[in-house]
Amino acid sequence: MSAVWAHFKIRDDDSSKADCKLCSAKVSRGGKESTSFNTSNLIKHLKTHHSAEYAQFSKAKATQQPTLTQVLQKREKMSRDNPRALKITEGIAYFIALDDQPLSVVENTGFRHLLGILEPRYEIPSRHYITDAMLPKVFNDVKKHVSGLLRDVSAFSFTTDIWSSSVCPTSLLSLTVQWLDDDFTLRQATLQAKPFRGSHTSQAIANALNGMLQTWCIPKTSVHVVLRDNAKNMIKGMNDAGLPSLPCAAHTLQLVVHEGLLSQKSVADALAIGRKIVGHFKHSPLAYSRLEDIQLEIGQPAKRLQQDWALLEKMMTVLGPFEELTRKVSSSDAMAADVIPAVTVLQRFLSRETDDDHGIKTMKGTLAAAVKRRFSDVEEQPIYSIATLLDPRYKNRFFSNTDTAANAKEMLMRELLSSSGEEEDHDLHEPPARKPRRDQASSSLDSIFDEIADEQALVLLNRAQVGSTAQLETYLGETTISREDKPLQYWAVNKMRFPTLAKMASRYLSAPCSSVDSERLFSSVSHIVNESRNRITADHAEMILFIEKNLPLILPKST
Repeated sequence: MSAVWAHFKIRDDDSSKADCKLCSAKVSRGGKESTSFNTSNLIKHLKTHHSAEYAQFSKAKATQQPTLTQVLQKREKMSRDNPRALKITEGIAYFIALDDQPLSVVENTGFRHLLGILEPRYEIPSRHYITDAMLPKVFNDVKKHVSGLLRDVSAFSFTTDIWSSSVCPTSLLSLTVQWLDDDFTLRQATLQAKPFRGSHTSQAIANALNGMLQTWCIPKTSVHVVLRDNAKNMIKGMNDAGLPSLPCAAHTLQLVVHEGLLSQKSVADALAIGRKIVGHFKHSPLAYSRLEDIQLEIGQPAKRLQQDWALLEKMMTVLGPFEELTRKVSSSDAMAADVIPAVTVLQRFLSRETDDDHGIKTMKGTLAAAVKRRFSDVEEQPIYSIATLLDPRYKNRFFSNTDTAANAKEMLMRELLSSSGEEEDHDLHEPPARKPRRDQASSSLDSIFDEIADEQALVLLNRAQVGSTAQLETYLGETTISREDKPLQYWAVNKMRFPTLAKMASRYLSAPCSSVDSERLFSSVSHIVNESRNRITADHAEMILFIEKNLPLILPKST
């Protein structure tokens, strides 16, 4: 805006004129239409009637005029280390990673034209600079941020899987992590999608996982569980690495369905195709007459097609709960605590006999047997049992019987006592082992000091054990929360009431019940390593994937 407006104000009743603030004179702005407005008359009025103010205006105008150097600088290309240039280049790297763009996008004519309009002074870097310099820099920045998030966390849960590309000779081994922070908020990050060359043996898997944990400075004592698929090499690889692991519940449910002869999708497809065929003949009298003629020609009685295939409908009804549970355990907030209740409900559903079971009894029996066999030890696994007890939606209500519920409670009590550094002891009044006495007391009161110290240690031990027991009994005695409520929110509110249980819950409720996070990760990889990016190396694919998945942890939520 011109400096002359410091002495004028546009009139409210007529925008084509301005009032002089010095003498209140009305001065035309150059015409009646806004397209003809200018400041020439205002400057002339100031020069004629207010010489002192005009002199100030002229001086201010002179300072506003850019120098030749400034004009040239606006046309000159920015250096690569210019702060604005660095910010734009970083933004390009973000754009490539977040939007699955090929590295060659910086060479595309349209992209270069767009940047030329937005910032003509910016010199677009080459593809090689983005690949060799900018991506590693962003990768290291994001890695530093993720490392900070992992600091001081005592228990982590992981997922892992192996992916192989169909367009280039690339295989990756994933490792995703999740944990609960002090406010019982679930935090998640992608640690690596490590290039996995050579044969995928159990020892190779073990070595790779150990290497990834060392890279992130995560001790094995902080590994609560690793969720993996049911492949034998993966199972043995976890054992070889000395890592506690569980199979993906979603995979196991699908194995049960396949063991029941038909998967839900194939039944649904068959039903849809059948209805389409029946619908065709129903709505075409000519086609229906031709069908009757063919039946008579081959010596068969003419039969009417049924719109609904009763058997397929029944199979859909039986397989429906498997789809529902698969979706549930595959959700981003599903926990290991969901598995035992899901199995218990599924077994009861399959055990109920109805009048509609005719024709599918064998299939229901096969499904029930498969569920029982594949989830046979689920209630014996502390990771499942303790998590279920500590989930306020379930507690001890969803175990198959009172004995398994009692066993789960014993597991939890042992964990509570172990975490407090004390050995389990059913007799709370048995004194702890006494420390060795000094050979000779330095005074007659030393022995009494030691005696009182031992008595107080016993009192504190009993109080801690009774405290843990009281917390557990009170917690289990209260009604469960609704299944639609948030168990983590419950613990955020009640961690002061049940401090010992809350500490245990922060570990056990961090565990997912499926390896879907790794599968979703590889869904993103398939966009990164595709036909238009088939020259990308495994190392660069890992960097891009890491940035894509973890950059949202850094960017503002509104971005």
